[in-house]
Amino acid sequence: MIIITGASRGIGKYLFERFRNAGEEILGTYNSTKICDLEKEILFKVDITNFDEVSNWIKVIEIKLDHIILVNCAAKNYNSFAHKADIPNWESVIKTNLIGTFHVIRSLLPYMRNQNFGRIINFSSVTAQIPTPGISAYAASKSGLWGMTKSIAAENGSKGITINNINLGYADIGMGINDVPIEYVNSIKNKIPGGKFCPPEEIFETIKYIINCEYLNGASIDINGALI
Repeated sequence: MIIITGASRGIGKYLFERFRNAGEEILGTYNSTKICDLEKEILFKVDITNFDEVSNWIKVIEIKLDHIILVNCAAKNYNSFAHKADIPNWESVIKTNLIGTFHVIRSLLPYMRNQNFGRIINFSSVTAQIPTPGISAYAASKSGLWGMTKSIAAENGSKGITINNINLGYADIGMGINDVPIEYVNSIKNKIPGGKFCPPEEIFETIKYIINCEYLNGASIDINGALI
């Protein structure tokens, strides 16, 4: 069972469709995106910042939970220099990207532990490593995933559960490219030795590798094309 949060847009949607087309049993979440009625049996409206809402959703799908692979794609961004930042908007990024991700992990870990198997894959970001003005909330939320991941890996490694991060650079899909003003696209590509953004297919292949590699645990894998 593959579960993808943020499955209605960007990278989450791409991964959801790739796994579904490959015949995998898959469920996903969305929050604000409109979806068609045919998708409502596999896509669930869940505000991951609300732990009770996450818990209630898990109870609804409980009967299907077996051999769980969780891919946390749900995220948001807020652009502002720190000294001008609107506090509620800044905090909402942390609540979604870090706290919301933990809510989903916390809700599924008991099932994983009972089954002695689990794969948890989080999306961190190159912004946690490279100074980037205007995204302090996003960078903080993605950096926080590193420490959280290492701790959860240590707690659950003996139960056949792995948790890892993908530190994604700029990709040809989703938040990374959509948040870059067009005038800066070429200057960013000039900092990437290969001169291109990450194709989504390579994200998919990395996810499959993490799923199949039991000894990879508590790690953060850079997919940034050697961005400098």
